[in-house]
Amino acid sequence: MRLDKFISRQLGVSRAIAGRELRAQRVTVDGNVVKDGAFKLQPEHQVAFDGNPLIQQTGPRYFMLNKPQGYVCATEDPDHPTILYFLDEPVAHELHAAGRLDIDTTGLVLMTDDGQWSHRITSPRHHCDKTYRVTLESPLAEDVAHQFAEGVELNGEKAPTRPAQLEVITPTEVLLTISEGRYHQVKRMFAAVGNHVVALHRERIGAIALDPELGPGEYRPLTEEEIASVGLPPR
Repeated sequence: MRLDKFISRQLGVSRAIAGRELRAQRVTVDGNVVKDGAFKLQPEHQVAFDGNPLIQQTGPRYFMLNKPQGYVCATEDPDHPTILYFLDEPVAHELHAAGRLDIDTTGLVLMTDDGQWSHRITSPRHHCDKTYRVTLESPLAEDVAHQFAEGVELNGEKAPTRPAQLEVITPTEVLLTISEGRYHQVKRMFAAVGNHVVALHRERIGAIALDPELGPGEYRPLTEEEIASVGLPPR
């Protein structure tokens, strides 16, 4: 990779600004100042900006994050803090959420810079299951599990939801597994049966379950088994 492109990505600035920083002698490679943006960076090179090491990425990255309330699943937002705040990783702005959560929804978010991998999760064609712990305002009616298994009509939509699995924990707490990602789907499903969601927490995406060791705002890399569970063909 060209050095100016690397600096641009690392600092989140334009290529022109990266070139300016190079000419200002703020970048070193293996301890030596390099001003040429066309310098070909090799994996073994040690790069620093103002003496601070910049780590080269050698492959795609995969993380799970326990998202707290009040953060949006975006790389940038003018009005709200984003989940990138929690990721202490090089070039964090190149990571994206494989399946977003609303600002007030908590729980499992998968972060990656591998677009093909995240597509396996988010594409409607793959019907990736997602499980949510739902806290309800009113006790659950007896026939809701059957209604969800048959599919429910959402306000403003022509097609009913795909069959969903409902597991009752208490009269006002359930686990709901869906295989779609319609706008505010879980909240709208319960609204369709006359109830209201007061808290929503995602526990699982496909075979990947939220690590119980992760507190709100904490994250960890995915294991090889978790990465492979998405079913992306080997490259």
